[in-house]
Amino acid sequence: MAAASRTTTIVPTDAELLQAQADLWRHSLYYLTSMALKCAVELRIPTAIHNLGGAASLQDLVNALSLPKTKLPFLGRLIRLLVTSGIFMSGGEETYRLKSLSWLLVEGLEAEDHGHQKYFVIATNTRNIVEAALSLADWFKKDLATPLPSPFEVLHGVPLFHDDTPKLGEDFDIMINKSLVAHDNFAIGTTIRECDGLFQGLQSLTDCGGGDGTMARAIVKAFPGIKCTVLDLPKVIEKAPADDDANYVTGDMSSPSHQLKLCCSRGRQWAENDWREIFMKAGFSDYKIVKKIGVRAFIEVYP
Repeated sequence: MAAASRTTTIVPTDAELLQAQADLWRHSLYYLTSMALKCAVELRIPTAIHNLGGAASLQDLVNALSLPKTKLPFLGRLIRLLVTSGIFMSGGEETYRLKSLSWLLVEGLEAEDHGHQKYFVIATNTRNIVEAALSLADWFKKDLATPLPSPFEVLHGVPLFHDDTPKLGEDFDIMINKSLVAHDNFAIGTTIRECDGLFQGLQSLTDCGGGDGTMARAIVKAFPGIKCTVLDLPKVIEKAPADDDANYVTGDMSSPSHQLKLCCSRGRQWAENDWREIFMKAGFSDYKIVKKIGVRAFIEVYP
């Protein structure tokens, strides 16, 4: 009888173990990169570099940001970490420049409808969010009833992006909602240009969960013949700006009846099979991925 097969343990070499230790340091301390990015945003370093003509030395930044001179060497460490992480780039003569990523963090630069993402960075690194991540192991150990609440909800007692979220503090709720607006309104102009075929010939459109109407106004600007309705919760609609480009209403997504209903998925990342199951359960007969734009996609569903 043949001997039972055994798994042979391969012992790493000294060189592999030394490299593994370096990798372990990198993974264990990588949270410092997120915190360094948050610090740079709160100090407004990307905006300062932009205002200084697109390139700045450490001394330029210390002066522009009104930082104590004693912090100059520490500012250098902060920015070198962010250069290594691909957020800034090192120019000649000890200067630093913006890259595409840090360009997204420049305040007051709204070209091409690419609003700055400052609030997204700050919100995702707030104490409440970080504490939820720190409690992940405890969440796995708990035998929770389905549907499973998120680690955030288990720790704080309220879901994220919920009517009860303000219980965690008004400042936190404001920051989270600003981050959501920044995410939803990013690259609207690009989206409309890339998907203009969806809007050609339309006379009416409902933006379900359209928030402050930024998307609706951009659509009307590009296609003046479309009548846009923004449908959202009463607490959102009451804060919407008054304008002639869109009609703001509260109510059920099934009404009003327009030629196209636009729905934005917020904070949910699913595979295509998951989307297919959702569409079929909702009563749609078929769907089609019309366009992929970066990490996003436009999906058309059919009754």
